[in-house]
Amino acid sequence: MATFTHPKTSLFGGARIPMPTTKSRTFAPFRVRMALQDSGPSIAVVGVTGAVGQEFLSVLHDRDFPYRSIKMLASKRSAGQKLSFQGRSYVVEELTGGSFDGVDIALFSAGGSISKEFGPIAVEKGTIVVDNSSAFRMQDDVPLVVPEVNPEAMEGIKAGKGKGALIANPNCSTIICLMAATPLHRHSKVKRMVVSTYQAASGAGAAAMRELEQQTHEVLEGKPVTCEIFQRQYAFNLFSHNSAVLPNGYNEEEMKLVKETRKIWNDKDVKVTATCIRVPVMRAHAESVNLEFENPLDEDTARDILKKAPGVVVIDDRAANNFPTPLEVSNKDDVAVGRIRRDVSQEGNYGLDIFVCGDQIRKGAALNAVQIAELLL
Repeated sequence: MATFTHPKTSLFGGARIPMPTTKSRTFAPFRVRMALQDSGPSIAVVGVTGAVGQEFLSVLHDRDFPYRSIKMLASKRSAGQKLSFQGRSYVVEELTGGSFDGVDIALFSAGGSISKEFGPIAVEKGTIVVDNSSAFRMQDDVPLVVPEVNPEAMEGIKAGKGKGALIANPNCSTIICLMAATPLHRHSKVKRMVVSTYQAASGAGAAAMRELEQQTHEVLEGKPVTCEIFQRQYAFNLFSHNSAVLPNGYNEEEMKLVKETRKIWNDKDVKVTATCIRVPVMRAHAESVNLEFENPLDEDTARDILKKAPGVVVIDDRAANNFPTPLEVSNKDDVAVGRIRRDVSQEGNYGLDIFVCGDQIRKGAALNAVQIAELLL
């Protein structure tokens, strides 16, 4: 029987909220688990007690990722906690410079400062680091990868050769956007993309998720709200993304989408602009995307292209007014796309509007990282 530490559920439609203390959940043995095997790589999960770290374990479990050993790594504060994963008990170890001895693949989600400090140390020891932070994304020598979009960027990097490397996981909003935009870009080449994001609490971490739930209870009970993460009321409210605003008026989150799209598409000329908003949703982002193409693309062809795209599901029922919602994609692997329609502000079939939803913790972070790790095998 397989077990692993799983976040608790809340009033938010089954959205999992990681809690400060970990508990084990047992899965029914619906199939034989072959993940633990001598021929697999040795892996480490850095930041294992956080929201994305916990989802790493969930995805590794769900996809039967092969491994011969696994290290659970976190801060000194979390060291000593016990986790149960696939029928075995593990003690969380403090992350140190010696943590990567003998480790083939390390999945990092502990923040940019930790990645900058320990990522190069791991690489020096022969570990391939898949990093979920922004620390290395825009370095020319570090591949920035969405496996369904640009797997060729990490060509030649393989586990088990004793040669370390850094691979960056893109920002969650970039991943979710490009999962839908890239199949259309391949067909008709995007000239300009305008993105408005509606981003969930999970993007700010487990503490933000807990605070959103706490504030919701407080508002409904007529109590003063607790504002520790965003320094403002989040429940029943929305506001500009909480990342720093740059001199050009864009915030850091918006510029990540601009710069990362150009790098992933290997197209410095594509025009991208974004507005990123934090909304009181637990763990799935939504994005409105307007696309302008070099070559014509009608909405029916676009719909057919998206239906065939890996990792994408089309929910586009105009008659029933049924389109993607964050709740529907929470805890799901696929990115959902709908509202596929011609941009009436442009002549002919040179523009489309689409609406995209994806689980920020899963495809926006943990799943994408594990898919990268799968390409290393």
